[in-house]
Amino acid sequence: MTRKEQLDFYNAHSRRLYNISLRIVRDSGLAEEIMQDTILKFLTGKIRILGEVQSAAWLNKTCIRSSIDALRRKIRERAFLSEAKAEAKEEEAKTEAEEEIDTTGGEADLTDVKISEVMAAMSRLDEPYRLILNLILVEGLDYHEVSVLTGLKEGTIRTRYSRGRSMLLELLGKKKKNG
Repeated sequence: MTRKEQLDFYNAHSRRLYNISLRIVRDSGLAEEIMQDTILKFLTGKIRILGEVQSAAWLNKTCIRSSIDALRRKIRERAFLSEAKAEAKEEEAKTEAEEEIDTTGGEADLTDVKISEVMAAMSRLDEPYRLILNLILVEGLDYHEVSVLTGLKEGTIRTRYSRGRSMLLELLGKKKKNG
């Protein structure tokens, strides 16, 4: 495809794909990124589609899937951080009730934990836990999908996820306490 053909292709499909993605993710920046990634994947891939209708269908389907994946990641990140915050508050309340000491040096408040800090802490986990947490939290897969990909039983996946999440929260809590 020549440069002009690529630009014409982009102009023909970008608005529709952007709107599809925006309706799903409700974030204009993320929707634009997904739209561009979808078009780039089509243009750089070895996709052999015969007509305009098939091309549009492939683009729509890919854009929808990418948008859903991005939304799942976003939801899981929010849920993980709110869960971490709730667990930290619960632990702090338990510590206050048990020990009745000054809590200025108590449990860490994880409300301002950044994704980069979570990813850095995840990199310090052992491989089995890091893999499961990455697939579930970052990639947005469910237990069954992870089970199919890894060949492990769903019960094993759930156990590793739970233990890995606890280890991750502990690492993040220590970092916030010391930092």
